Amino acid sequence: MEKTETPDFRHIGNKLLTWYKDNARNLPFRQTKDPYKIWICEIVFQQTRISQGLNHYNNFIRRFPDVKTLAEADEDEVLLYWKGLGYYSRAINIHKAAQQIMDDYGGTFPEVYEEILKLKGVGKYTAAAVSSICFNGKMPAVDGNFYRVLSRIFADDFDISGAKAFSYFSELAHLILPDNVGDFNQAMMDLGSEICKPKNALCPQCPVHEDCLAFSLNRVSEFPVKLKKAKTTDLHLTYYFVHRNGQFLIQQRKDDFIWKKLFEFPTEIPDELVSCIKSMRILQHKLTHKNLTIEVFNVEVDAEEAWQQFIAGSSLIITDFPDSHTRSFPKPLENYIRNKHEQLFY
Repeated sequence: MEKTETPDFRHIGNKLLTWYKDNARNLPFRQTKDPYKIWICEIVFQQTRISQGLNHYNNFIRRFPDVKTLAEADEDEVLLYWKGLGYYSRAINIHKAAQQIMDDYGGTFPEVYEEILKLKGVGKYTAAAVSSICFNGKMPAVDGNFYRVLSRIFADDFDISGAKAFSYFSELAHLILPDNVGDFNQAMMDLGSEICKPKNALCPQCPVHEDCLAFSLNRVSEFPVKLKKAKTTDLHLTYYFVHRNGQFLIQQRKDDFIWKKLFEFPTEIPDELVSCIKSMRILQHKLTHKNLTIEVFNVEVDAEEAWQQFIAGSSLIITDFPDSHTRSFPKPLENYIRNKHEQLFY
């Protein structure tokens, strides 16, 4: 549809503000304008539902209550407190961004959208959310909720999977943008999460259903339009759970692929240890756009000499089951460790 700047559209944004004032979700990070806490919550909940991630957010903020504490923390501890949220590259990025704030901004969180956007791992959505909520910025925080709500309000069939979708829907959002952009952005988040859902939208409860063209045409389920389907690839991984007397060997992943900086089992063993393989399990795991098939060989080493020879000169780390809880592993390997612990000791 043709997007013409029309004052009539502003009343839609104002209706959302009125609705939000009475229906805003009572969330801990809604009680603050601290940009650090708003930033952390936006990163935490990008890929995690509020109900699933709230305890993780609270625990993270308790341990790292401000930029300085986070910047000075050890990266492995940051990853540990991110445990259970997945997408560990986000934890690495916020740690680097906290150091960036200390080094480049004297420990004061930047206020301007363009400066927030310079922080490691911060995209346009997060920069807009933080700047509008904390500093009265005027940028709409366009995300999947915006795509869905706006495409339905205007019955707009613009492809949300296309490269120009963000710019297009940002322009569309400006048509209904009220003066209080911070509350408007949060209202759109709540509306998309609670009412204008991807499936089974609760249209009669929507504060702007009278202004929604898709609703009036009975075509809500047709929007948003997504033409490109993300390609899913299959990935095969092999690990060796090498253990002896309650101890086992691990190594830390690099930061150039999935599960950045997390711990894992060795990915290869010398020929002398092949005879120590007792069993093998196949684990299936799904990541965004990846289907993983993971083979884990159970390698039980009896001889101290063979154990020491394997470790000598390597980057392998000796750990045990209690100590492993202080490190972050990919979810399938974490489950494997827990099951192996139960098999060996209970």
